[in-house]
Amino acid sequence: MPSFRKSASLVLAACLCAGALDAQQASKPSSPRSSPIASGTLDGGIYRNPSFGFSYKVPFGWVDRTAEMQESDNDSGAAHPATDPAKAQVLLGVFERPPEAIGETVNSTVVIAAESVSSYPGLKTAVDYFDPLEEVVTAKGFKVVNQPYEFAVGAKQLAREDFSQERGKLTMHQSTLVLLSKGYILSFTYIAGSDDEVDELIEGLSFSSVSRPGSAHSQTPSAAPKK
Repeated sequence: MPSFRKSASLVLAACLCAGALDAQQASKPSSPRSSPIASGTLDGGIYRNPSFGFSYKVPFGWVDRTAEMQESDNDSGAAHPATDPAKAQVLLGVFERPPEAIGETVNSTVVIAAESVSSYPGLKTAVDYFDPLEEVVTAKGFKVVNQPYEFAVGAKQLAREDFSQERGKLTMHQSTLVLLSKGYILSFTYIAGSDDEVDELIEGLSFSSVSRPGSAHSQTPSAAPKK
């Protein structure tokens, strides 16, 4: 198994999973960080990132916390090189309700992030990314529901892994999709109260029709599990 260093965004994903249901401290306004990573734009409820060739339709009425999450990542105090905005960047962070608001249901969440492949020595495929991701997510109490498998979004092939965690009377479901593109790891993390709700969130993701063969850079995972 390759030896990987945990990046700030990977730790962020685990913290997000633990905090999507809990009340969090209210986020303060912040200024966007300067980063060579193409951050994309959110306009009219649609996030577009032409550089990486994808878009995401945000559910109506959701709360955008992208800038605050970027600032939190930058101010985390971690000494890891991946905290450099050239190495890791939250591209989109949206919530069904404000993270600081207490609710009786899972706070559905979508987080899209880009991390430099160079932050993970030995990483060759999208599937390799799930080794450190599993370590962090399971440390937060999640269990693996489905090991990495191939998952199609339109004509694009990604790697996907599914997790869940019992939280009292609720079950939090998380699915993370991964793709390697232009020297970066693109991770698409979806959190909701059921598998069906997660799949509905994934339906908002689309890729441009023009793509180079092999651009997913992922080894062949197992077939999609039957639900």
